[in-house]
Amino acid sequence: MSLVFSALTPHPPLLIPNIGKENISKLAATQKAMIDLEQHLYTTKPDTIIFITPHGQTFPESFTINTTPEYQFDFKDFGDLATTGKFKSDLNLISNIANAAKRQHQPLVLHSEKSLDYGTAIPLFYLSQHLPNIKIIPLSHSALGLKDHFDFGYFLKDVIMNSEKRIAVIASGDLSHRLSPNSPAGFSPLAKKFDDTLIETLKTGNISGLINLDETLRQEAEECGLKSLLILMGILRNMSYDLKLESYENPFGIGYLVANFSL
Repeated sequence: MSLVFSALTPHPPLLIPNIGKENISKLAATQKAMIDLEQHLYTTKPDTIIFITPHGQTFPESFTINTTPEYQFDFKDFGDLATTGKFKSDLNLISNIANAAKRQHQPLVLHSEKSLDYGTAIPLFYLSQHLPNIKIIPLSHSALGLKDHFDFGYFLKDVIMNSEKRIAVIASGDLSHRLSPNSPAGFSPLAKKFDDTLIETLKTGNISGLINLDETLRQEAEECGLKSLLILMGILRNMSYDLKLESYENPFGIGYLVANFSL
């Protein structure tokens, strides 16, 4: 069984209808790509989705899995009091990952938090439309280096590929946050270069280019998706996939990329 689906998704709160309202039309390409991605995910019949998020609880020198029997999400922090959801955890797969990490001295800690961060909740809202009973695992990256994230993904691959379950992996993350003068983080002339470079390295399969991406470029971009992506690329190491760049847009000065690594 093992890995049946893998993708990179953004997580703009405005993508949630009750938050975005009339502004959601400015994210039309991203919304359509997420709907199309959901349809493809559904056809793969996953048992569990692992979400790699930059906005969960993080530790400087360890990756983190949020483990609790049932998770819940809402968007009250964004003014939406109506949109909520509840999902069960895959405690068995979490246990397998944790035991393997202990044996192989991988830097992983477990913590328990019922509320899902928005980096997980927003793609989950779209991707679970026809999978209301899907089990999930929220995984957060760390302050370790880029190569460490790629290597941790490669470690996860072994656990995933030896599982009897059908597993999907979603890397959640936005690209540059500084693409226009109206960007929340302000403007940087290097922001577009970061997004262009990341997309080009994906097209060419130059994963070492991602791992060795210029640190100044990363800092200027104020991105939040690279580490999530590198964990996913570690999982996909030595696997054949068909990269489909479903959409890219930046209507609010933040780069939103939807990519399907079709297996």
